[in-house]
Formats: sequence, C-alpha cells, structure tokens
Amino acid sequence: MLRAAVVGVGYLGAFHAQKYASLDGVDLVAVVDRDAARADEVGRQVGAPALTDVAELRGKVDCVSLAVPTTAHHAIAVQLLRDRVDVLVEKPITSSAQQGRELVELASANDCILQVGHLERFNPAIRSLAGVIAHPRFIECHRLAPFVERGTEVDVILDLMIHDLDIILSVVDGEVESVEAVGVPVLSDKVDIANARIRFSNGAIANVTASRVALKRERKIRFFQSDTYVAVDYGERSVRIFRKRAAQDPDAMPHIDMEEEKFDDADPLFDEVEAFVRSVRTREQPLVDGATAVRVLEVAERLRDTLESE
Repeated sequence: MLRAAVVGVGYLGAFHAQKYASLDGVDLVAVVDRDAARADEVGRQVGAPALTDVAELRGKVDCVSLAVPTTAHHAIAVQLLRDRVDVLVEKPITSSAQQGRELVELASANDCILQVGHLERFNPAIRSLAGVIAHPRFIECHRLAPFVERGTEVDVILDLMIHDLDIILSVVDGEVESVEAVGVPVLSDKVDIANARIRFSNGAIANVTASRVALKRERKIRFFQSDTYVAVDYGERSVRIFRKRAAQDPDAMPHIDMEEEKFDDADPLFDEVEAFVRSVRTREQPLVDGATAVRVLEVAERLRDTLESE
C-alpha cells in the first residue's frame, strides 16, 4: 500500500486529497495545513488524520502532493526530498528558476520523483493533439478569469500564463530567441493582466494573454501550421481541427475539412494524481518533471524581467 499525504489543503489541495482517497492501493495517511480548522475539515471529508506541521510526516509517507502557496514550495519541498519522499508540487515549481534547479538537483541526488502540476497537460483536448501538432508557426492563447484573492502572492504570469507557456514549450521545436511583454496591476499590487510575444529560433511565434481581472472566464489556445488550424477550448475540453485538402480540379479553391471532439467526462486532476502515483511505483519520469517545469519558469522570468525593465 502506497502511503500518501497532501500538504496544503486549501481550495486545490482539498481536491488532491479527494483524488488520493479514491485511488486503489493508496493510503491517504494525512492532510496537513497550518490552519488546524481547515485541516480537520478536509481530514473529516476524506477520512484522513489532520496535521499542522509537515515535519510530522517524517517516516510515515512515500509521496506527497504539495499545494501550499508558491512562495512556500521551495522550503517544504526541500524538507520532503531530503527525507526521500516523492513530490508532486503544484505549478509553478517554485518562485524562481534558481530555487527550481535546486529542487531538481536534490530530487536527483536522492532518487526522488519530482512532478509538477501543470494540469493542462492532462486536459484530454490537449492530449488528443498528439500527432496533430507537428510544426506550429503561430500560437495564440487567451486565459482570462475573474479576480479572486487566491494565487495573488505571485503575478498573473506565474499564476495563470504559466499554464500556456508550458503547453507552448511542449509543442514548439525550437529555443526561445526573444520575448516582449507588457502588463499592469489592477486590483492587486502585482501585475494582474499581461500580454507576451515569444519568438523561437525556428521562426515560430506565440502571442499569449493572461488576465485575472476579466468579467468572464475564458481559456483558449489556437495553433496555426501548414495546412492545419487547431482551436482548443481548455474549459469546454473541446478541440476543433481544420485541415486544407486540395481540390480535384487544380483551378478550384482547396477544401477545408473540419472535425470536432468534446471530452465531457474527463477529470484531469485525477489523471494527474494517478500518473504521479504510477511514476512513484514504476520510478519512470513523469510527464512534467522538475527540469521541464524549470524551463517553463525560466521563460516566465524572462517575461517578468521585460515587464520590470519598462
């Protein structure tokens, strides 16, 4: 029986606890939160003991989901990895790429699995594009959400845009050559809305917009490549693919074929936690390992540096 725990059982961490509790062969041995009342509440919901100090997990767990605020990721993950506990840490991996690299090195030194919760990798609409997205030339993303206080310990680039940066880097075969960004704070003391333009060494360009002060929620990404246009709605978990087909008559306009698919019954967070548990058991590298997440964070830092230099 695999012994698991969740550290940080606020909004997202509570869902992590529910997923572990539903998995066969997994014993959710504890939920941990500095807020004792919150830990007790979630612990009762999932039938697990409630703790307030991560140090109380020592010797009792094999793997942990870490869903505390980003600013606390590094310190707590270091404790867990030093104890040779496998860690699934929510995105972004840490507040800085340097901290992220330290976690990657520590995980490697202690033979630990280090997975990072870039949840959109488990969105079935994105997963369905394997073999479809080959050489995108232009990518456009819009990730908009109404304002909530949760997550405002970091700016919108680390809070929201980083999801799309991860997807973009996973499909573009090229290095980031240049970045431009503009952003403004609106309701918090950090940038709440930002737009970025990323140019890659292979000529591909990505235009990314993220806002946490929008009136309505929107999460969409579009890929343009030779003969193919793909539109993904993350929230609806739907994908539309448009392909150009040559007409039989060489003088006629080409045809456009469209196919659409929707994934109504998907549970990306369950799939993410299940994949982490599988990596813990098999010792295979996760889909989004620490090094991958650090690369994403490095691009995010370049964008933030651009903002700060203006």
